[in-house]
Amino acid sequence: MVVTIKELPELERPYEKLEHYGVSNLSNEELLAILLRTGYKNISAKELASQLLSHLSSLDELSEIRYERLVRMKGIGRSKAATVLAAMELFRRVEKAKTEIQGMSLTSSQKVFDYYRLKIGHQKQEHFYVVYLDNAKKIIRDKLLFIGTINYSIVHPREVFKEAYLLSASAIICVHNHPSGNVFPSREDIELTHQLEKVGVLLGIKVLDHLIIGKEKYYSFLENGDMERSQVKE
Repeated sequence: MVVTIKELPELERPYEKLEHYGVSNLSNEELLAILLRTGYKNISAKELASQLLSHLSSLDELSEIRYERLVRMKGIGRSKAATVLAAMELFRRVEKAKTEIQGMSLTSSQKVFDYYRLKIGHQKQEHFYVVYLDNAKKIIRDKLLFIGTINYSIVHPREVFKEAYLLSASAIICVHNHPSGNVFPSREDIELTHQLEKVGVLLGIKVLDHLIIGKEKYYSFLENGDMERSQVKE
């Protein structure tokens, strides 16, 4: 026997709570129950949602869960799995549309992190972005230059600064993620940053910062005082 949300007491029904109190007042379990719609046997959709969440180490894991894992969970078939994944993807696209980067003025490393953690914080491989800025430190554009293990032999200054000249950029910010979640810079990260700084000084294009991004935190070379003294002063 399948227990539906409608068979729950009225005060426990996520649909009714949403209508009367607003979606922001629903728990994670209730929001997920609306997506699942039904449970199985003597388990309601709300209880099924609770079971699904109990399998996750954090709510953030839900945004990364794979179809194959979902359909293996009891009570979740193809339809429910597809609904959950579609909702997660739609959320990511809405968030991306809300944070269009072109023309944004970067006033802090935190602001750079807030944007890029949504873009690459969850990636399983390293992604190296360069942000190109004008004289007012407004973003002209950003560009994904490399995917894979990041080091100086892979990230060549020629590729980094070629785009800067094409865009008439005055400064750049480098951003890449550490899939491990450990955002402390490696020896290769430090060497790469200092090499890019030196080339930037010669070309008259300042390297403002290099951020290493994790899911919940970041490391800024600038904030930690790790930028070379050879940098051109503002």
